[in-house]
Amino acid sequence: MSHGSPPVVDDRVPLAEAHGSAPHKPYVSPEQSPAELTLRGLVLGSVLGIVFAASSVYLAIKVGLTVSASIPVAVLSIAIFRALGRSSILENTIVQTTGSAGESLAFGVAAALPALLILGYDISLTHAFLTAALGGVLGVLMMIPLRQGLIVQEHGKLTYPEGTASADVLIVGEQGGTNARTVIVGFIIGGLYKFAYSGMKLFKEVIGAPIKALKSATIASEVSPELLGVGYIIGPRVAGITFAGGVLSYLILIPMISFFGSGTETPLLVQNGKLIKDMSPDEIHKAYVLIIGAGAVATGGLISLLRSMPTIIGAFKRSVATLRASRTQGMLPAMPRTEQDLPITVVLVGSALLILTIWLAPPLHVNFISAILIVIFGFFFVTVSARITGEIGSSSNPISGMVVATLIITCLVYLLFGWTSSPDRFMALTTAAIVGIAASNGGTTAQDLKTAFLVGGTPRKQQIALFVGVLTSAMFIGLVLVVLNRGATVIVPEPHPNVQVSELTETTHTQHTYRWNVSEQALAEKGMKPAEVKRALWAERLESQAQNGSQELRSWQSRSAQDVAGLTLTLASGQSLKLSEAGAITEGPEHVYKEGLVHGANTPVPAGRYLVDSDGAIQYLVDPGIGGRIVEHEGQKLTRYSAPKAQLFALIIDGILTRQLPWDLVLLGVFISLMLELCGVSSLPFAVGVYLPISSSAPIFVGGIVRFLVDKLRGGSAAEAEFSPGTLMSSGYIAGGSIAGVLIAILEIASDGAWTRAINLPALFGHEGAVGSFLNAVGESELAHPTWSNVWGLAFFAVLTAVLFRSALKGKSGAEAPPPSH
Repeated sequence: MSHGSPPVVDDRVPLAEAHGSAPHKPYVSPEQSPAELTLRGLVLGSVLGIVFAASSVYLAIKVGLTVSASIPVAVLSIAIFRALGRSSILENTIVQTTGSAGESLAFGVAAALPALLILGYDISLTHAFLTAALGGVLGVLMMIPLRQGLIVQEHGKLTYPEGTASADVLIVGEQGGTNARTVIVGFIIGGLYKFAYSGMKLFKEVIGAPIKALKSATIASEVSPELLGVGYIIGPRVAGITFAGGVLSYLILIPMISFFGSGTETPLLVQNGKLIKDMSPDEIHKAYVLIIGAGAVATGGLISLLRSMPTIIGAFKRSVATLRASRTQGMLPAMPRTEQDLPITVVLVGSALLILTIWLAPPLHVNFISAILIVIFGFFFVTVSARITGEIGSSSNPISGMVVATLIITCLVYLLFGWTSSPDRFMALTTAAIVGIAASNGGTTAQDLKTAFLVGGTPRKQQIALFVGVLTSAMFIGLVLVVLNRGATVIVPEPHPNVQVSELTETTHTQHTYRWNVSEQALAEKGMKPAEVKRALWAERLESQAQNGSQELRSWQSRSAQDVAGLTLTLASGQSLKLSEAGAITEGPEHVYKEGLVHGANTPVPAGRYLVDSDGAIQYLVDPGIGGRIVEHEGQKLTRYSAPKAQLFALIIDGILTRQLPWDLVLLGVFISLMLELCGVSSLPFAVGVYLPISSSAPIFVGGIVRFLVDKLRGGSAAEAEFSPGTLMSSGYIAGGSIAGVLIAILEIASDGAWTRAINLPALFGHEGAVGSFLNAVGESELAHPTWSNVWGLAFFAVLTAVLFRSALKGKSGAEAPPPSH
């Protein structure tokens, strides 16, 4: 997981650490007791935590990355409380702690739980809440006894770069500094820009074109504000390495597979029987390159973990030793305010209750052995994560590697016990998810405790705030995941008459039908191609099937025949067709389908959710928005979230428990990562680039280029970069764009697509008239001009990039006033 935090350079230490050699004196002395744990602080921290957690979930399922919210939350807290009246630095610290605690859950939830969809399950709100809450609470509990050893006794040895930077911002804010306006402006720009192309369809979301000189090679880029911001924050090196992975995938591997496979007449590793010569570049990527990328990502994660093993072993030994020392030292009856932790009984009782809750909670389906494994792995990896973030920062903390290691060990234990059924896969994923969330939250908690240590916060009150932040955000993270998935879920015809589902649920779907008294021959006589009509009907959420000389229209939304008859279609050829003028429309019978799940080993059809008729035959696929395998239907691109880490976790679970894995492709990815490591290049970001569509890594690369130029022209230290105007503007881009994406998904669900169609300007204006012709030529439309629509989208993205560049170069830093010396 990348939080994009630059390392602390030797020539300039952070402000709060400027006198590290002297005995530590917090900014607020233990004798002072300003307002700290207040209701308004907890509420504001929870709200900001939910906002940034939602944006982190969006990023994690889109590109497998998240960025830290600590600095933006601290800046916004200072600005909001300053507008409401004076606040204390300790109250702002509580807000920052509560907000970042919630955001830290997002990566583990969004990286692991979507694997359930890929394995053929659905995401339950209850399961998502319990997984997030229990993992977060486990991370906080384990850090309570570790604080004395890691934060206090290791002060001056463990720098905790993000925690120190947050303390710098809070101290400068107390002196009248910080610039929250930059974050707010970035939030507004990112949100409006995202709404303009994703909601109003004013310009294309993905611009690009095939490279004619190289068969099946394509170059493309999303015009995304959140990915541009991610690229700026993670910096040019990581952004460049990630994009290089995309270049390998789309400009080398896919053309090679297409070239060598074009002569084969036998389907390879695909269940739909499609030949390589008939596949599009995206289909080749999904069928073959994704598996190569999964092998590379898994290897990169394990290499990062192995590279950290000396640190991990040393961290664990030192943490246990310092924990013993801190508990055996004689403590004075009255401890200073800044040394008051929650009692150790909270940790012991809380851990016991966690084991029982994990074991007994029905939605988790976890047995007692797995519950024990969760707590053991949780304690180990929380300790490791807290130590690693203290030494090298969150950006180098190999959370993904820890989750992969947990998953592999858990699956091997299950294999030893013979637990290889479909429910066991569910249990293995839940185990790894809770551990990953605990490790991620443990590292963030350590950074927050370091911040409070430097500014003079009360540990006990901060630990309470951490629990509040975890529980409030956990209630919404699963909801955001479900909303994004359901908003992009589609039901497409995919009959498998001789296949039975693994599990039949009680969920039903009612299909409404309408008889349209027009034949395909009559449409052809009007100069209208039936395929174009079907495509235009699909845009209105209607499926069309020829039946006895007429058309049967099918909809999953209840509509009257009059409403359907009043629809006017705009065909790709530019023609308009009002349904009632072509033929009368009458209501037909309703069909009820039951939802069934296909999961397990050696399934005759891909794992997933299907709709079956009264005879038990599969007729439709319910393709999820996250990790869905249908990227285009009736000529229209579907909104899909690739969820790269979830795809990897699903591959590991199935590969180990079923002992069936396309090892040839996996090993190609393994050796790609090993080759890069031998060349001295970090393999994990490169592997993520191989895995992602090149359209996702390209805007990240652009953000990295902007960061490179700004650093060259503006200068300044790496420590200052944490709260530089470019970082603050990028944080706003990320939050604004991501929240807009979530809101658009909510509009889609709430109205079954009616509200999003109502703001689709190209469809609303039609192709006639100057405005309508222009919007359809350059916007997200079937009539879009292949060249001018790309130029139009590129122009908007260039403006967005220029705004970031100017703000980063000319804007005010978050540090406007130096803190006083201590």
